[in-house]
Parts: sequence; C-alpha cells; structure tokens
Amino acid sequence: MSNLEDLYREIILDHYRSPRNRGELATPPAHKVEGFNPLCGDEVTVFLDVQDGVLKDIKMTGHGCSISQSSSSLMSGAVKGKPLEQVQATIDMFKELMTVHESSLSKDSERDDEVDLRKLGELAALQGVVKFPVRIKCAVLAWNTLRQGLEEIASSI
Repeated sequence: MSNLEDLYREIILDHYRSPRNRGELATPPAHKVEGFNPLCGDEVTVFLDVQDGVLKDIKMTGHGCSISQSSSSLMSGAVKGKPLEQVQATIDMFKELMTVHESSLSKDSERDDEVDLRKLGELAALQGVVKFPVRIKCAVLAWNTLRQGLEEIASSI
C-alpha cells in the first residue's frame, strides 16, 4: 500500500503546487461564493459560470493548507464542463468518501455502501484524509462552497 499512498501524496502535492482553474471569472455573469474554515483559516472563493444546466466554467482563489487547496483544484477538474446533475452526484460521492469510516475503504470490506474509488479518479487521492478527522473540514471546504453556490444559483432562477 506504500506505493499507492506515495502516488496519492504526489497527486495532492502536484495540485497544491500547481493548482488547476486558479483565477477569477467576471461577476456577473458568473456567480461568486466564499467559503471559510474558522478552525484553521483556510479560505476559498469559487466563481461559477452555469449555462443551460451545465457548469461551463469554474475558477477559484484562496489560500490554506495543502489539503484544502489541492482538494479545490481536484474538485474543479472533476466538475468543470459537467451537467449540474453530474456535478451534484460528484459532490455527493466525494462527501460520502469523507464521511465513510476508514475500515470501509479496505479491500476486504464487505459493506455494500462503500465508495467506488475507481469512479473518483484522482479524487481518490484524498481518501487518506479520513484517517485525520480534523483535516476533513479542510478537504470538504471547496466542495461545501461549490454546493452553496449551486444552491444560490438555483434559488435565484
């Protein structure tokens, strides 16, 4: 498992050092939403361009620990250009990964409700965060902010 953990660590560091989709979108037409984790000071601002039920573009700014910043970068790549239903499903799947008990991630688990890590792609690199409950809030900050932004957009239609 050490090689897999090393790979995951490299993915997290790569997204931290070279974050994807950094920057801002003009508001309006894009929607801007801010997220903040008062426990550690992580901040993220998410800019969403939603057109015809599709998340056409997403950009982010902010600062924080390697987990929060790499998670936001990984998230942006996973949802950009996707229909909103698929975006919501990805948010749900990631949030489930962050709430699943560590033992259900093992190969010999017989639980029916375990998360299929293959469907998550690079997002699976963040699965180790569940071993450190205090860091889960770092990993889900951008995801909660994205969900809040989508809810705000939906309520304004």
